[in-house]
Amino acid sequence: MNDAPLPPSSPVPDLPQGLADDLELIAEMTADFALSRDIEESLRVGLKLIAERMEAEAASLFLMDGDSGELVCRACCGPADVTGLRLPKGDGIVWRAVLRNRPQLVRDTALDPDFTQKVDDATGFTTRTVLCAPMSVRDECLGAIELFNKRGNLAFDDDDRRILQALAASAALALINARQAAAMAEREAFRRELALAFDIQRAMLPPSRPADFPIHGINRPARGVSGDFFDVVELPDGRIAFTIADVSGKGMNAALLMAKTASLFRCLSKRLDGPGALLTAIDSELAETGSAGMFVTMVAGILEPATGRVVLANAGHETPLLLCGDTVRRIEGGMPPLGIDPALFADGCPESEIELGGQTLVLFTDGLTEARGEDGEMLGGEGVEELLLRHRALPPPARMAAVVDAIAPKGAALRDDMTMVLVEERKAALDRQFPARPESLCDIRRAVSAAVSALGCGQDMAGDVVLAVDEACQNIIRHAYGGGDGDIRVRVERACGDLVVRLNDSAPPVDCARLLPRPLDEVRPGGLGLHFIRSVMDRVEFLTSPDGVGNLLQMSRRIDPR
Repeated sequence: MNDAPLPPSSPVPDLPQGLADDLELIAEMTADFALSRDIEESLRVGLKLIAERMEAEAASLFLMDGDSGELVCRACCGPADVTGLRLPKGDGIVWRAVLRNRPQLVRDTALDPDFTQKVDDATGFTTRTVLCAPMSVRDECLGAIELFNKRGNLAFDDDDRRILQALAASAALALINARQAAAMAEREAFRRELALAFDIQRAMLPPSRPADFPIHGINRPARGVSGDFFDVVELPDGRIAFTIADVSGKGMNAALLMAKTASLFRCLSKRLDGPGALLTAIDSELAETGSAGMFVTMVAGILEPATGRVVLANAGHETPLLLCGDTVRRIEGGMPPLGIDPALFADGCPESEIELGGQTLVLFTDGLTEARGEDGEMLGGEGVEELLLRHRALPPPARMAAVVDAIAPKGAALRDDMTMVLVEERKAALDRQFPARPESLCDIRRAVSAAVSALGCGQDMAGDVVLAVDEACQNIIRHAYGGGDGDIRVRVERACGDLVVRLNDSAPPVDCARLLPRPLDEVRPGGLGLHFIRSVMDRVEFLTSPDGVGNLLQMSRRIDPR
């Protein structure tokens, strides 16, 4: 092994004192800019250090004003304070440095055609020599640093020009970084404010009600906050006020107007009698303090749960729908939107009266009608009706969720805010779960008989319905469960003048296409099955089970009181 000593390393040459001082100043300013929380204060301090190092009698720092396009003095040092001085585009040596994006060295201002005496005349300062460097990073120029009069009656030189150019570039980079950091902080603050606004909006929506409550709603914002809302207010006399509304526009302005409208509804619905008077009062408030060009479409209603009577008023909103079985009726009529012109409501707002009688009143915003279906086409009115009828067997909350899922499956983003309200008077005379065993049939027959009689069915009809339910339950016990354990949920209710019976099991799904009645000559005594059920009931159909498990058989028949 060669153990010869290594030759001594060459000594690092000392930098010239002036260059070392310049590099130290650049490093110090860069560190100050990087750590500063007040970048403009750091620029003022940095400008003073630059003026001292460059031996300038005075110095100014100009930044570009994005709104006016002028250069504005944001910091200065020396005998005259010109902070706030504005230079129109093209005016003076500073603008020349910015427009050319190159330092400008003027050894004698008397010989420079761009030098102007205006500032000297105003301040009493005499400018003999100028050194100006643009604050730029690549092609982005933010402003300029300008030095005046080197002490000792000297002129700035090329070395000064190079140093100032490096210092100005460092200041520009620091300013860009600071502005980006401020923008990020502002976006984060806005995100937090948006999240807070979302929480406030969620808190303003009515709480979930029990399944047997007559009014249910859903609100799904397309973005963080929504311009849609709905509300339900239980009044002291037992009636229930409800509304759905859509504010024009998007973003925070729409959300604020929504919050105001929702507050007005909640307050005024407890004081005013009738939805027409309520909408007229809200219109007056919005027209007085509303934002120009913004308006609100709104439907308000009052439900009397004891009678199923609904009084409805519409101000420019989507046409409400009344569903009865597989038929749909539109509730036409109404006024223009709220907040446009109070003179439009000078004669009040007309009202419509509806007797629910087991029907379902559906209110929704244009986020539903303008949504895209599976084919990519806008749903429109007919598409909405088809979607509502497709899921009519589901309970209200599940029905609304199914409609939203059909538009935005698996939580996909919505194109627009979507809100829906269902109002229905569907009081079940019987809603009970029985064990799927033969010994339960007697209890089922007894419960169904009492329920159909309570709903106004005559004795003959009651007997037919009980036999049909008994036959259907036997089929479920024998064929669906195959004699195994299980349950049958029996629900009997009145809807649109019909008696509706629903039998829901949790057995494996059956193939409805194969459930055909056998030829009559093959039917054994006591085994009429579907033949008998279809002869007794007006309508027999298999629907989608509410929870997606098992089978749902729905049978209906027009109520005959005889």
